[in-house]
Amino acid sequence: MMDAVAATLPLEDLDLDSASATSGPWQTVVWNDPVNLMSYVAHVFRTYFGFSRERAQALMLAVHNDGHAVVAEGAREQMELHVQAMHDYGLWATVREAGA
Repeated sequence: MMDAVAATLPLEDLDLDSASATSGPWQTVVWNDPVNLMSYVAHVFRTYFGFSRERAQALMLAVHNDGHAVVAEGAREQMELHVQAMHDYGLWATVREAGA
């Protein structure tokens, strides 16, 4: 959140680092939840991401056992689209910067 001083400065007076706004790569993280069946989570991974049965099962087990799994990595905009898709399937997902 910007402080009051920064919010009142003209844009050209701000020291904006455009690289930090788009740095990355970014990750789509799917989180464990108390609602969805493990088989459904694996089904979503296979249907949406096109993962093999084995890869989908491994990621689903990571979600179940570790509480979350990184299911994709890349540009922030694409990761945000993946997160929205996961939400549309009823899964809990977020975007985070890789290595953060």
